[in-house]
Amino acid sequence: METKTFRKGAIIFREGDPGDCMYDVYMGRVGVYSDYGTDDQRLLTDYYADQYFGEMGLLDHAPRSATAVALDSDTCLGIVTEESFGEFFEKNPARVLMVMQQLSQNLRKRTKDYVEVCRTIHEQAAKEEIA
Repeated sequence: METKTFRKGAIIFREGDPGDCMYDVYMGRVGVYSDYGTDDQRLLTDYYADQYFGEMGLLDHAPRSATAVALDSDTCLGIVTEESFGEFFEKNPARVLMVMQQLSQNLRKRTKDYVEVCRTIHEQAAKEEIA
């Protein structure tokens, strides 16, 4: 598996780039942003050592949904490609569970956020109906 080190502020991938790998954070911190570099830029989440990101791109090959940026100097990442995926988990079987747990946590958070947005929209629509 390839490793790569990024300086603070370096873009790891951009929203819309092809998704073809996931990243294992060895050292440093990575921020994931929507609308990076615009006035609407928003930090969605950040990742630290022993966390993963970009796994959706590896699994479904869809374009990246956000931009990943190194937030610390000397941010070191392992790059897990489709070709190295099996070997990565063979050498690190405990990581399989960690990746699955993180995927589950991310899905749970996104579902909660979605339900909250739907609730807010519903409440706003109800207030407008009354007025």
